Amino acid sequence: MAAPALLAFTLAALLGAPPLSGQVPRAKQGPPAEPLPSETPASFKLSTEGWDHERREVMVPMRDGTKLFTVILVPKGAKGAPMLLTRTPYDAKGMTSRNPSRHLGPSLQGYDNAVDVIVEGGYIRVVQDVRGKHGSEGGYVMNRPLRGPLNPSSVDHATDTWDTIAWLVKNVPESNGRVGILGISYDGFTPLMALVDPHPALKVSVPMNPMVDGWRGDDWFHFGAFRQQGMAYIHDQQATRDSSVKWRTGHYDDYDAYLSAGSAGELGRRHGMEQLGFWRKLLEHPAYDAFWREQAMDRILAARPLQVPVLIVHSLWDQEDIYGAIAVWKALKPKDPSNEKVFLVMGPWHHGQEIADGSSLGPLRFGSDTALTFRREILRPFLDQHLKEGAPRADIPPVFAFETGTNAWRRLPSWPGAAGGRIQPAPLYLGAGSRVGFQAPKASDAPFEEFVSDPAKPVPFLPRPVRQSAATWDAWLVTDQREASGRPDVLSFTSEVLKEPVQVAGEPVANLVASTTGTDADWVVKLIDVYPDEVAEQPAMGGYQLMVSADIFRGRYRESLETPRPIPAGEALTYRFALPTANHVFLPGHRIMVQVQSSWFPLYDRNPQNFVPSIFWARPEDYRKAVHRIFHAPGQASFVELPLVARP
Repeated sequence: MAAPALLAFTLAALLGAPPLSGQVPRAKQGPPAEPLPSETPASFKLSTEGWDHERREVMVPMRDGTKLFTVILVPKGAKGAPMLLTRTPYDAKGMTSRNPSRHLGPSLQGYDNAVDVIVEGGYIRVVQDVRGKHGSEGGYVMNRPLRGPLNPSSVDHATDTWDTIAWLVKNVPESNGRVGILGISYDGFTPLMALVDPHPALKVSVPMNPMVDGWRGDDWFHFGAFRQQGMAYIHDQQATRDSSVKWRTGHYDDYDAYLSAGSAGELGRRHGMEQLGFWRKLLEHPAYDAFWREQAMDRILAARPLQVPVLIVHSLWDQEDIYGAIAVWKALKPKDPSNEKVFLVMGPWHHGQEIADGSSLGPLRFGSDTALTFRREILRPFLDQHLKEGAPRADIPPVFAFETGTNAWRRLPSWPGAAGGRIQPAPLYLGAGSRVGFQAPKASDAPFEEFVSDPAKPVPFLPRPVRQSAATWDAWLVTDQREASGRPDVLSFTSEVLKEPVQVAGEPVANLVASTTGTDADWVVKLIDVYPDEVAEQPAMGGYQLMVSADIFRGRYRESLETPRPIPAGEALTYRFALPTANHVFLPGHRIMVQVQSSWFPLYDRNPQNFVPSIFWARPEDYRKAVHRIFHAPGQASFVELPLVARP
């Protein structure tokens, strides 16, 4: 057997290690080796051989010296072509290079690009980052208000649009000098801003699902109830210029994540949102004060002359901005008695679905691609008429509305309106025995229904686990409401099976007579179409409870939207508020249902049911159970006023 020292020496030699007894001498130092040259060029010029368009990326100067990053896509051989502009906080470069293709269509595929209209129409596509976002200079302000009390600077979206169009007309030689602006959501808000002081070259505006009034019914609040699931959006939009810092959660179920934080203010604190300017403004303005009123776009446009034709696009199941489009229609239509400048389209879509496939929404099937019909029959002819020289006049009615239930497009002279009928408001009464109908309550009936509302167990707006994926979020307004109807803290009032169709066209109005043992409360009212128990052609729709129109109202604003006040405990009080526009037919064999509840979580923050100065900062001990009563007695009737279509 070898000695240990000899064995160690032998192993070291075999392994290339220095012997135990000494050091290996250093290698001789030679001249430094030549660095291996980088194979990446200092600047790479993209080959555009075979492209069907030219891509230009430019910095467009504004009147204050700020430059805005702008992508211009010019079809090959374009001459005298109109331009379609979108101004966005969502990354102009990304929106115009969705796919690495040499062809214009695939490059534009995705959010806010009506590809078939743009490509088939031969339009020059222009997409610009708003100031402060992505490639643009300047500071970012959420929905930057007009110059004035809320914006002491010299610039806003109206001036930036004017300056951009002025530059485009002078610097895009392939254009005919005519510009249209269009977009969805925030990108639908900017076409409204463009109407405030329009450049002469702006010939048409198409706001689709626009952000209009962030308090009354769009992104941030609905009648005072805070839409706290929008906090992640605010966080990602404002934390960095390029939106690269993302909201992080420690829960699989959003219901648990929001409930564990307690209040929305505390949740924001845990995410560092006090650093964000818009979040601080939300905390400072929970009521409908001048901050919200003075930047509501329907109010702004109502006070100005209408100079540019407008096509307003509304989604009947818009899960983000269901208030804005109809509000703008109401503000602008009185300025157009000749029906030549203001048009409305209503489709059976979620937010932004009008530029995607519109054949279905969740389990609902419409029998055709409704979005394609809109783009081919309305959007493309409308744009062509106003932007192309010699184009034929578009055959567009004042209102082009999809009628859900019957699943048919209707050409209407006005809205609210119906083909072959007139609108006759009629109260749909909540009654004893959980019934609903058009007959007023009787003195002999039970005077109220009641339930216990517990903030520790709020009603989820989606079946748990609540995951805000695109699929669940896009279709949540058509989610089956049977899960809610089985809860003891949700009152469900149901009609008899209908023998004749019941058609509604317009805004249902909730009229609740209610009391609470607390000093604050939220009221959720849902108008629902209950399908027959069996549906032969689609078995999964048997007994389905489809929300047709629904909204929430924060009780502290019953007397004044600007000044919150405690609710007198135990008093039966009236809460009246409009629900979103509907254009629906309840078919024979179906039933009508109205559901009433006091939470819609975690989409909306919880009401502590105990009046506190700011619900954003409600403490754990502030949240209390309360008994809510919904009255249905003579003189205390609760009902939903339906805009019924009365047939001759």
